[in-house]
Amino acid sequence: MCYQTIVIGGGPSGLMAAISASEQGQRVLLIEKKKGLGRKLKISGGGRCNVTNRLPYSEIIKHIPGNGKFLYSPFSIFDNTSIIEFFESRGVPLKEEDHGRMFPVSNQSEDVLNALTQTLKKQHVTIKEETTVTTAYKIENNLFEVVTQNQTKYTAKTLIIATGGTSVPQTGSTGDGYRFAKQFGHSITPLFPTEVPIKSSEPFIKKQVLKGLSLKNVALSVLKKNGKKRITHQMDMLFTHFGISGPAALRCSQFIYYEQKSQNQQSITMHLDVFPNLTEADLKLKVQKMFEKAPDKKIKNSLHGLIEERYLNFIIQKADINLETTFHHLASHQLNQFVHLLKNFTFLVNGTLPLDKAFVTGGGVSIKEITPSTMESKLTPGLFLCGEVLDIHGYTGGYNITSALVTGYVAGYFAGFHAE
Repeated sequence: MCYQTIVIGGGPSGLMAAISASEQGQRVLLIEKKKGLGRKLKISGGGRCNVTNRLPYSEIIKHIPGNGKFLYSPFSIFDNTSIIEFFESRGVPLKEEDHGRMFPVSNQSEDVLNALTQTLKKQHVTIKEETTVTTAYKIENNLFEVVTQNQTKYTAKTLIIATGGTSVPQTGSTGDGYRFAKQFGHSITPLFPTEVPIKSSEPFIKKQVLKGLSLKNVALSVLKKNGKKRITHQMDMLFTHFGISGPAALRCSQFIYYEQKSQNQQSITMHLDVFPNLTEADLKLKVQKMFEKAPDKKIKNSLHGLIEERYLNFIIQKADINLETTFHHLASHQLNQFVHLLKNFTFLVNGTLPLDKAFVTGGGVSIKEITPSTMESKLTPGLFLCGEVLDIHGYTGGYNITSALVTGYVAGYFAGFHAE
């Protein structure tokens, strides 16, 4: 049978592409190599599925540092509001949480997935699970032919590549789409991990001095070679046995890659300010007042509650102050150094965990080769690409899934009408 559209990949982008392509009753085939659709979607948001973000376009674009501006055109056809309407009209009410993040009221990603799969069923999309595509190419009459592992061939007027990146490979994202895109002449920008923990070989990390310590609402920065800040994220962070993790570290991770590439060196300096909402002068005043209330106590005791105890003791020692010292015996230069370090602790990192440990893939099919208003290949008419296979990546918080669903819908919409 010849289909109107074949979609390779059953993740969020592929599911939305198949739905969109089949909306006018066109014959659509969805091929997924794993058993079960939407595997990455099911585990997103800790199993709650952060399905989109309600912030204005400009804010969403800011949170997609990897070519987010490309999405302005697709947003004019299908956007974050459209995503909300799509799910709520299918019986999945959504709720807004901090920073515009949208979740199903039920807190169950299964409900989001069911809305997509039930729509596929209602629109008579043919689904082939546990089916691996080995190659795809164009044949006569401008048709596409897709060949599976068991040598079965399927033909269609249009083809959509929605295979994802290479992060979270257990969901089926193993980079197949890059190979297919290359077969059609597309170039792939360098792949790298984003939204991934950061590694460090600093002695305090190796000795696990702060392992397991979580710090709330800190400002974590990646520094350029000249010492200026490349990026800063004010969020929570976590020290681990290999380096740092938590929201602030994950958001900084891609900039470690950028700095290593631009500086051509392995070690990159990071800057940590645990009191980002206070100036150094205000912090010094705060510390002095705490000391004055208990001048005869050991410093570590008189400053109890200022910051987590392990970090407090760590910074006291970094400032060359004996933990047994009292305020009466504290030199002014020691006080200044202590306060300075609370605002300006720097340490070296030497990369991130690998791509298969990342939440999101950086790099992918070059967006210069894609028409943003349709998601069609500029090199091969009738070929469409969407989702994480493209060189588009954002922070966690509903931004990547928004990109996947939006580009998937637009790709499906135009693929469904192509050559009709």
